[in-house]
Amino acid sequence: MELARLIAKDLLSIKAVFFRPEEPFTWASGIKSPVYCDNRLTLTAPEVRTDVEQGLASLIREHYPDVEVLMGTSTAGIAHAAITAHLMGLPMGYVRSGAKDHGRQNQIEGRLLPGQKVVVVEDLISTGGSVIEVVNVLREAGADVCGIVSIFTYGMKKGLERLAEAKVQNVSLTNFDVIAEVAAEEHYIRPEDIARLIAFRDNPSDESWIGGAK
Repeated sequence: MELARLIAKDLLSIKAVFFRPEEPFTWASGIKSPVYCDNRLTLTAPEVRTDVEQGLASLIREHYPDVEVLMGTSTAGIAHAAITAHLMGLPMGYVRSGAKDHGRQNQIEGRLLPGQKVVVVEDLISTGGSVIEVVNVLREAGADVCGIVSIFTYGMKKGLERLAEAKVQNVSLTNFDVIAEVAAEEHYIRPEDIARLIAFRDNPSDESWIGGAK
């Protein structure tokens, strides 16, 4: 929990996670959201970046001790996979969102041998769709996917169900509940906003949390 709170404070301090319950953001899907996430901002904040990459390495050592290769998701997970792999002395590669239409038409970049134990590095998990596609691509290539490690997860029901269906574990540095709690403690939001944020997380399509609904 100490690591989760540290990363939560880090992400809030650089506005990589930014709460705005009074003026919701609109996602591409049209859903209104009280939270904006851009973990790419960690790359331009060296102290936060160090906490994140060392934290990812720590989680991987704890939960996936047999890992042989790290594979980043394209594009947000690539830098984190590279830096974490460097810290751990491991090979890394990444998985494209689709196969190239030229050259060798690779979808997996970097050397991956059948049977190798792989951990997928992702920056953010919401509904889980994109990261599970990466897991499936790796499995089809013969990899033994140990699991996923990520910076932040919403813990949305749909995402949890998809991960369970895919029979893959995700371990995150921090999560929506911890960040909401820390945001209230650090006065980024009001304590009474926490219930509204959790209501959004539990059912993003229900907008009753907007306008002060509890």
